[in-house]
Amino acid sequence: MTPATSPTLLVMAAGMGSRYGGLKQIEAVGPSGETIIDYSIYDAFRAGFGKLVFIIRNDIEQAFKEVVGARFEKRIAVEYVFQELAMIPAGFQVPAGRTKPWGTTHAVLMAANAIREPFAVINADDFYGAESYRVLAQHLQSGSDDYAMVGFILRNTLSDFGSVSRGVCQVSAAGFLEQVVELTSIERDGEAARSIDAAGQATKLTGDEMVSMNMWGFTPAVFAQLQDRFQSFLERNRSELKSECYLPTAVNELVTAGQARVRVLRSRDSWFGVTNREDRPRVVESIRALIDAGSYPPSLWP
Repeated sequence: MTPATSPTLLVMAAGMGSRYGGLKQIEAVGPSGETIIDYSIYDAFRAGFGKLVFIIRNDIEQAFKEVVGARFEKRIAVEYVFQELAMIPAGFQVPAGRTKPWGTTHAVLMAANAIREPFAVINADDFYGAESYRVLAQHLQSGSDDYAMVGFILRNTLSDFGSVSRGVCQVSAAGFLEQVVELTSIERDGEAARSIDAAGQATKLTGDEMVSMNMWGFTPAVFAQLQDRFQSFLERNRSELKSECYLPTAVNELVTAGQARVRVLRSRDSWFGVTNREDRPRVVESIRALIDAGSYPPSLWP
């Protein structure tokens, strides 16, 4: 039986890949039909995680359960929660014409009734690497009240085929997160990078910045804190059609207000993901190289 202290893995899989052009969470990238989620859960399982919670939408439920969830339901406890626009606090309404999701803070809040133990949060379409899960599981099992974030080097997270959004982090000498700034439309600029804001202004980046890839570790205490942050977001943006409440932004607000401490964990693994459709061949090649190196078996679930 899985020990009660085993952490839970919360997988954010509600988004259709608008830039990718399809439901990228269930596209095969491994030699035996594995998705990126398969590799994430394989790594999490061997790191000691004891339960999976998937955040999905109602309209992808059947396809997701058949292609993804069925692989794990006999191996580990699995729950599904749903993220929909109408799931907002009483007193607020969805603005007419809004179709864009409320963001990753809202997504995490959808799991508040499904999680009672320390837990990690990941994106479904990001490959974080085995060491990332090991260091995060160790932190979550340590009994610490501190939250945690696995940090990655910016240049190792960029796409060759389009811009990306990243939370750029400042880290204290003691290893705690001091600030995270969400930058959108980041693209390569030679060996460096640059971000273009909504007004067309460019911010130059070295490429060595520590960034958040939405790989977080929390205790259940975070749900009440995020609820407050999300409600404040709605009060400021109640009529907006595209604004999103990003998880790094909400955590940043908690840190700067002195309401949370976030230890930054570093992994030597390389991050890669599928943002644009052209990214997929590189992901397939990267996974094949890891298999050839002995990091993964040719078939994860024989």
